[in-house]
Amino acid sequence: MASVETAAEHERILREIESTDTNCIGPTLRSVYDGQEHGLFMDKLDARIRNHDREIEKMCNHHFQGFVDSITELLKVRGEAQKLKSRVTETNCSLQDDGKELMSSMEELRQCRVQQRNIATTIDKLTHCLPVLQMYSRLQEQMRAQRYYPALRTLEQLEQTCLPRAGQYRFCSIMAENIPKLRTQIRDTAMTQLRDFLESIRKHSDKIGETAIKQAQLQRSLDSSVSAQPRALIGRRSRKEVPPAGAVTQSNGQGGSPLSEQDSGILDVEDEEDEDEVPGAQDLVDFSPVYRCLHIYTVLGLRDVFENYYRKQRRKQARLVLQPHSNMHETLEGYRRYFNQIVGFFVVEDHILHTTQGLVNRAYVEELWELALSKIVAALRTHSSYCDDPDLVLDLKNLIVLFADTLQGYGFPVSQLFDMLLEMREQYGEILLKKWNITFRQVLDQDNYSPIPVSTEQEYKHYTSQFPLQDPELDKLPFPKKLPFSEFVPKVYCQLKEFIYACLKYSEDLHLSSTEVDDMIRKSTNLLLTRTLSHCLQYAIKKKNVGLAELVQVIINTTHLEQSCHFLEEFISNITNVPPDTANTTKLYGTSTFKDARHAAEAEIYTSLNAKIDQFLQLANYDWMAAVPTGAPLTASDYLIDLINFVMSTFSVFTNLPGKVAQTACMSACKHISTSLMQLLLDPDVRQISMGALHQLNTDVRECEGFARAGPVAGFQGDTLLLAFSDLRQLLDLFTQWDWSTYLADYGKPTCKYLRVNPHTALALLEKMRESSRKNNVFAQFRKTDRDRQKLIDTIIKQLRNLITQHQA
Repeated sequence: MASVETAAEHERILREIESTDTNCIGPTLRSVYDGQEHGLFMDKLDARIRNHDREIEKMCNHHFQGFVDSITELLKVRGEAQKLKSRVTETNCSLQDDGKELMSSMEELRQCRVQQRNIATTIDKLTHCLPVLQMYSRLQEQMRAQRYYPALRTLEQLEQTCLPRAGQYRFCSIMAENIPKLRTQIRDTAMTQLRDFLESIRKHSDKIGETAIKQAQLQRSLDSSVSAQPRALIGRRSRKEVPPAGAVTQSNGQGGSPLSEQDSGILDVEDEEDEDEVPGAQDLVDFSPVYRCLHIYTVLGLRDVFENYYRKQRRKQARLVLQPHSNMHETLEGYRRYFNQIVGFFVVEDHILHTTQGLVNRAYVEELWELALSKIVAALRTHSSYCDDPDLVLDLKNLIVLFADTLQGYGFPVSQLFDMLLEMREQYGEILLKKWNITFRQVLDQDNYSPIPVSTEQEYKHYTSQFPLQDPELDKLPFPKKLPFSEFVPKVYCQLKEFIYACLKYSEDLHLSSTEVDDMIRKSTNLLLTRTLSHCLQYAIKKKNVGLAELVQVIINTTHLEQSCHFLEEFISNITNVPPDTANTTKLYGTSTFKDARHAAEAEIYTSLNAKIDQFLQLANYDWMAAVPTGAPLTASDYLIDLINFVMSTFSVFTNLPGKVAQTACMSACKHISTSLMQLLLDPDVRQISMGALHQLNTDVRECEGFARAGPVAGFQGDTLLLAFSDLRQLLDLFTQWDWSTYLADYGKPTCKYLRVNPHTALALLEKMRESSRKNNVFAQFRKTDRDRQKLIDTIIKQLRNLITQHQA
């Protein structure tokens, strides 16, 4: 069984050897040598080889005859081939002999063709190289002439067209290597010129701005003189037509430079004030460096780099221009230089905006202007706050208006500047108030507080032209005559009008309506009246050494000024063309101001008059222990006679005062005299009063009553003035007549004879009399009459105390 399997395995291996590539027979043979039947396999292999050899022999025997026949035919063909070879050799030798001349001619022809081709190639190469050399020569000339933009175009044409056509030559390689260097040189030179240009316009922006502002000022004068004439274009609108910087012109196939190839900087333009036309920015500035550099960087593919650099440098310059000098507020020239630089900066930017394509755009310019506007407003608010001269503020306002109008002509929004001018108007008003405060005080200090004497018609017209005096009775009086008021009145009225004119000047050119101007003037005038003039009048009234005559004149003056307030209203309406009856029109507070001043003067008159009366009363020297007179009648005290004379002379001055003022002053003086005399009686330092002293005081009071009956001031009805002394009169009558029974019986009744006598006052005076009686009767206490009188006083005192107690309960 094992031998059968071995035989089958050997048979399989043999088939595998027969059918397998010899390169892969290794594993098969390894399996034979790994087995135990190696000899048996070799026997089978030999048997198989012999079998194949027999099959090969059979096949060779089968095909041998055909092989022999083929060899025989091949030998025949070899003989014929030898013959053919010899004939071909002969033919070839004959042909070679015949073609030698032809080959010589062909070689000569080939050499000619080669030479012809070389000449053509040379001509072609020279045709391509000559333009390169010519263009490079032109490039060198352009570089020497500093015509960099055409040179850059020549470089571009040389690099992109000529050199590729010329081929690979050494001089072409050298040129190609120099092209980047030339580009860098052109770029650096253009940038240098641009830097020079930027530095130049930074230095000369003042002149550019001054020219633009002159242009705007000229336009304003033309607009005001010829309103129907169309508005001329300011700045860039009146400039010459400038081609956009993006339009590159070509001339004779060469790149042309925009505008000119002049150096950067400010052109030498003579002063053209005498000419009809003020030069524009393009007449003062050569912008070709900007255009040239822009085109060069555009060709170099660096336009974004150039735009960023230009904008960055201009922003730096803007910050420098917008930084004001620390002493700018000292003179108007400082403000003018500041505005000129700013206008010059934005005139240049506006020109660049409208003559280049995208170097600066509207958003960039607006951003710069917003930055500038905020800094300008802040700087003006700061520096104008230091100014205390109204003329300088007014000039500054006019300068700001001109500055705003100039930039508005270029399309920049300037509403914030006008808003700031309205804020400055408040400051201007405060400065005016300070100035007019000094003016009013000078007028008041220099006034003589006397009616103005006029001796001729011309003098009268002079004063009536300054102040609207309407007094028909005064007009009828012959010359010489006196105006009721002093110099103070026309001067103050003229100063009020001057203040209104000053307010009007500031309101001009602020693009305000007539109603707004009218309202502003009225509000400022009200501040002048209620604050400045009112304080000055109070100062004049309250200052020391002001006499009654001066106070009387102040009252007369303020009365006339009060009556002139409606003329001021009409004056404001005339200059603003706003009717006074317009709705929401602010009314002047002059009437209340002058009323308050007049009331203060009246109060000061009352106070001053009472102070004078107090000075006389201080001279009073009563003998409070005087005995009752028995001989000649008593006379009034000397101090009181002097006091009455003074009061009489004073009230004679009051004839020009309004009736109520004089009456009030007279009544106040009488009441003050009465009260002061009452205080003398009740003075705590006076502990004892005799009946003789009361009789002397009674005589003085009769003197005062005589003065009151004489009517020192007209207008009192009946004995109204006597009421001022009624309290003192009833008290003295009660004591001098010793009518205590009537007083005690009728006290509290409306018909009481001594209705004005206060029981407390009577009690205090009685106690002083009791002390006096005790002292005088210390040695006469045993006399019956004296004892009875003392008992009577004690009884009256007790009754008065009971009366007081009852009424308090």
